[in-house]
Amino acid sequence: MSPRPKLITPQGNLPQAILETAWKQIAESGAPTLSLRAIARELNITAPAIYNYYSDRDALVTALIVDAFTSLADSQNHIIGTIPPDKLEARFSELGLAYRDWALEQEQRYQLIFGTPIPGYRAPEDITVPAAARTLIPLMITLQALYQAGQLRIERLPKLTPELKGMLEAWQAFVKQVGSDVHEEVLYLAYVVWGRVHGLVALEIGHQQPAFITDPGEVFRREIEAMKQQYIN
Repeated sequence: MSPRPKLITPQGNLPQAILETAWKQIAESGAPTLSLRAIARELNITAPAIYNYYSDRDALVTALIVDAFTSLADSQNHIIGTIPPDKLEARFSELGLAYRDWALEQEQRYQLIFGTPIPGYRAPEDITVPAAARTLIPLMITLQALYQAGQLRIERLPKLTPELKGMLEAWQAFVKQVGSDVHEEVLYLAYVVWGRVHGLVALEIGHQQPAFITDPGEVFRREIEAMKQQYIN
């Protein structure tokens, strides 16, 4: 048998090649089986070469999580960039639809950040939390603009308890540190809107919807409209 040809990977592109090969491995075998040595074999490089970039499996998993969150955030930012700033309801709708599209198209990334945890792995919050926070910023900005325009129906919400108010104020301070100044009720709505969107997507990807729901997209689009009627004037 002839020797396997060596893959020529420019040094500057090797980190990206490692990530792409890792995603391929996850798609084929699942995240728990991720192996730096297997990735090195796939790329025809030595194991020490890959350890120059990722010290161990957990470091690579963290990089993949950041890559997944970045992909989702980029998708959300792209969609609002295609809609005029004064079309706030359209931005709200399209953000939800884009979230579902991204999850269905990037299922491996979705499953890594929202699916079953990898045994033995603990995400370093100082690295993954800022990456995760970016994914909600486009929705927060849109809801804040609706609030400032007097179009967000926060008067329909129950009164905040002191405990919840304290949590939202802590979140508000964090969001301000990363460059966004939003009302506490905007944060609340960003969280619950994401929860409703995410819940339907999770059921669809997990194939857990009732057998009679043959087109989950119809339910999803109706729920987006229902949230608009509930929260937007």
